Amino acid sequence: MEDHRPPSRLNLPPESCELVKNMRRRDYDQPENRIKWVAAQDFTVEVGKEQIGKYIRTWKLQPRWIYSLDCFCSTEDDHQTHYHYRARFSSPSAQRPIQGTASVYFAVEVSKAGAQTDPVGVHFVVESNRLVHTPGWTRFTDKWLVDIIEKKNALREAILL
Repeated sequence: MEDHRPPSRLNLPPESCELVKNMRRRDYDQPENRIKWVAAQDFTVEVGKEQIGKYIRTWKLQPRWIYSLDCFCSTEDDHQTHYHYRARFSSPSAQRPIQGTASVYFAVEVSKAGAQTDPVGVHFVVESNRLVHTPGWTRFTDKWLVDIIEKKNALREAILL
């Protein structure tokens, strides 16, 4: 099991830092089609990864998309611990097996105080964006992923000219 505590000079992606700054505890009613997030007392890094994967599978993505998901660290403050995950998406094809990647950063907030039976808080941002999304309140579209990969490819081509 890898250590998810941040080193003293951790260089977090700006998207992940933005998540923690903007996270707010929300008490929305959760309709049946939303993920029932685990209680703080039952949270582990692996459970978080499983639940985020389950949430991603609710997105209406084209079948060509594949992704990897990892927890790269945790950060703490006085009241909660934030677990930082990255889902890295790609859509390889026979014509273009390497097209680039687009990432979605997740932060899972586990309260240290308060009721340990409360669910964890989960929020995410799409790479190169600052808008913080809450699962169940955002309709994810793979156009966001396509746009990121296209922008990266355009930048790469501009640099090579």
